[in-house]
Amino acid sequence: MNDTDVSKQIQQMVRFIRQEAEEKANEISVSAEEEFQIEKLQLVEAEKKKVRQEYERKTKQVEVRKKIEYSMQLNASRIKVLQAQDDVVSGMKESASKALLKISGDKNNYKKLLKGLIVQSLVRLKEPSVLLRCREMDVSVVKSVVEDAKREYTEKAKVRTPNVTIDNVHLPPPPTHSDRHRASCSGGVVLASEDGKIVCENTLDARLDVVFRQKLPEIRKQLFSKMGA
Repeated sequence: MNDTDVSKQIQQMVRFIRQEAEEKANEISVSAEEEFQIEKLQLVEAEKKKVRQEYERKTKQVEVRKKIEYSMQLNASRIKVLQAQDDVVSGMKESASKALLKISGDKNNYKKLLKGLIVQSLVRLKEPSVLLRCREMDVSVVKSVVEDAKREYTEKAKVRTPNVTIDNVHLPPPPTHSDRHRASCSGGVVLASEDGKIVCENTLDARLDVVFRQKLPEIRKQLFSKMGA
């Protein structure tokens, strides 16, 4: 083999090696591009997932805030309604309290009422000796009916006539428009056992409170049942 043949073989080998190198380089380039695209897609999908999760999280936060705000507004509305209902009920009781003042103004009927209240209190206490307290302005009326009340109680309870002492300490006077915050009493009596351990409060105000508490559910039902329907 002469030098020319050797040179041709060397050139062929070089071309072959170069072609293989180029092909290998192309394969590496294509493979690298594919891996890059795959990794890029994975990164994009991961970011998309993060964005979706963040969006869902913020959406849930907005929904929770809306529910909280709605609940607060609903509670505030309910409180306003309840307050308005309480104002109506309180107004009714205040009107009833004012009407009590007219009772003591009717002397004949009030005299009969005081006697009945004393009898009722004696029946509840069932004590042989009691202390009776009334308004200072009612002392004379009480004195005029107390003996009849004792006799009526004695006949009803079939017991000995009790000893009733009219207290020197009096119940508060009736309420006035000028000073509504001071203690007041619209009429009636308070009886207590001699030792003060048992007390029967039979004032008009106390009886109104009892009746009002008992009738309050019925009053609310009559006034506000249509609102809840």
